[in-house]
Amino acid sequence: MSSASTPIRFGSGPQHVLVTGGTGFIGRLLVRALVQDGHRVSVWTRDPAASARRFGDGVACVATLQQLAPCDVVVNLAGARILGWPWTASRRATLLASREGLTRQLVDWIAAQPHRPWLLLSASAIGYYGVQPAGNDAALDETAPPQPMFMSELCQRWEQAALRAAEFGLAVVRLRFGVVLGREGALPQMLLPVRLGLGGPLAGGRQWFSWVHVHDLLRAIAHTWTLADAARAAGQPPATPVYNVTAPGALRQAEFSRAAARQLGRPSWLPTPGLPLRLALGEQAELLTEGQRVVPRQLLASGFAFRFPDVGAALADLC
Repeated sequence: MSSASTPIRFGSGPQHVLVTGGTGFIGRLLVRALVQDGHRVSVWTRDPAASARRFGDGVACVATLQQLAPCDVVVNLAGARILGWPWTASRRATLLASREGLTRQLVDWIAAQPHRPWLLLSASAIGYYGVQPAGNDAALDETAPPQPMFMSELCQRWEQAALRAAEFGLAVVRLRFGVVLGREGALPQMLLPVRLGLGGPLAGGRQWFSWVHVHDLLRAIAHTWTLADAARAAGQPPATPVYNVTAPGALRQAEFSRAAARQLGRPSWLPTPGLPLRLALGEQAELLTEGQRVVPRQLLASGFAFRFPDVGAALADLC
């Protein structure tokens, strides 16, 4: 099944939607899907001229929130890239500013509006749960606690900044993303060593890998929006639910490498030790060498059906 085969429906009717992070990998696909569904879309971006050229005339691109017309729904995806640069004090400050700081700015703007949005869908990440050491196979649902490490702290502060919008009458939906698999983003980098015949177990390969196909992620945004819309139509007070946006088919890193190698027709036997990663990346290497087994309990309980529940189908679609 092609990831683009079925249109995505967001809510019960057209809205004016503000998207932050709209120029990123997920944001660009989301903006396109919203426009196709008949919504009016504005994107808050550092470079509105370049963004306007990318999106065309149907999307308003603004450098400041003060340039916006009143909007109905906000989808908050903004945030600097997590993996890559070591988590120095300066890098940590940048990551906090791009998530907690920007979200605080967004909520301050919402609070000052005479016509406020009714819904905020705010991205977070499964880094909220920290990491699971080897041998810990517990399934982490939305009730699992955070941990005392930077990634977890970052997600906690990001979510708390978003939750403040509830004080101003908004429904606030927190979406904890797993590793998002798409034709852009992390997957091309993850597949590169496999394409070169160098794919294999990383740091033993027993750590859990929780992922989601980007098309299912967009559908999860639409699904949780539609749930909030129905609750609003029924006169229910605004709620603040949290959802893990991960496929039910979490698997171990070695299993993912083997599945990718099968899809690409390459070998998958060369082990990669974890020590070089730990030396190069410091604390953030734990996200790769220890991982998390995160389950989408709330999404499944709410009636959401994944198009790509297992990694074989996802890779077949994306490769």
